Amino acid sequence: MYDFFDTILYPLEWFVAFVMVGFHKVFTAVGLPAANGWTWALSIVGLVLVLRIMLIPLFVKQIKSSRRMQLIQPEIQKIQKKYKGKKDAESRQKMTEETMELYKKAGTNPFSSCMPMLIQSPFFFALFRVLDRLKDIGSGEHDPIGWMTQSAAHQAEQSTLFGVQLSAGFLHPGASDVAATRILATVLIVLMALTMFTTQHQLMRKNMPASALDNPMAKQQKYIMYLMPLFFFITGPNFPIGILLYWVTTNLWSMGQQFYTIRRMPAPGSAAEQALEQRRAAKGKPITKLSIPGLHKDGDEPETEDASVSLAKSKTPPGTPGLVTADGGTAGKAGGQRVQPKRNNKKRKR
Repeated sequence: MYDFFDTILYPLEWFVAFVMVGFHKVFTAVGLPAANGWTWALSIVGLVLVLRIMLIPLFVKQIKSSRRMQLIQPEIQKIQKKYKGKKDAESRQKMTEETMELYKKAGTNPFSSCMPMLIQSPFFFALFRVLDRLKDIGSGEHDPIGWMTQSAAHQAEQSTLFGVQLSAGFLHPGASDVAATRILATVLIVLMALTMFTTQHQLMRKNMPASALDNPMAKQQKYIMYLMPLFFFITGPNFPIGILLYWVTTNLWSMGQQFYTIRRMPAPGSAAEQALEQRRAAKGKPITKLSIPGLHKDGDEPETEDASVSLAKSKTPPGTPGLVTADGGTAGKAGGQRVQPKRNNKKRKR
């Protein structure tokens, strides 16, 4: 089993080592001390930035898929209501088929939101293995990993951040000072939990429509919002300082990226979308709402309304001359006078 993971993760370990040492060389070239812990810590931050930039196209796809999931929630609830109380195998199969067909029409699926995390996880394990092997690589007991040569690994192993080695952890302080290691690890674990909670809370509070807050998916996200910080408190003490720094940087990136996305691409029907519509209307820009062609029945297709038209409807006085009213009539003159219908004085031809 160990050889299997070595074979699978080695290319990722090589990539992680290449990026870390590459950033270390850049920071050293601009004047940072080569053996300083801050230089290696910034190299880990650089690794996070590279990975997250690579994942931006997938993140954009995830956001679009998530917005489409919000749009089809009423249709999903209709399907669930249709088969509510029916527990026979045929009904369950039909409900699944109709739901999958709806996902297909909308071009989305409920697992798309997990893709960035799933893709990033192997790189996390690769970094964990690289940091865990720094001592063995530095002593010559393990082969170098790409640019992580014996001298580079020894230098990274001996470097300290606030007097704590990057490979040390809360439960495994190694040669570092125990008290300093546990204090730094605790601070990073708390930062991990807070940034994760803030990211999830921001999503639930601003980017979820009221109609979607009662469905199972919303309840699941609410559980995640409280369980993930708890998960970090339980597992965090087992991770080295370098891994904790990696996760804090990742969470900060996710929080900022989500803030930008919620502001520019909010979910349909959410408070963030209403705020975006108000900003666009104030600037005289059109309001464009996401719709899925062919998803709704004839006559139910949502229409996109321009902000200027919406403002004109709301600001135009009801007595404006010549304005066609909603019921098809014509508004009277200013001052409340009624427009008399014109008589046809032309004689009819006999």
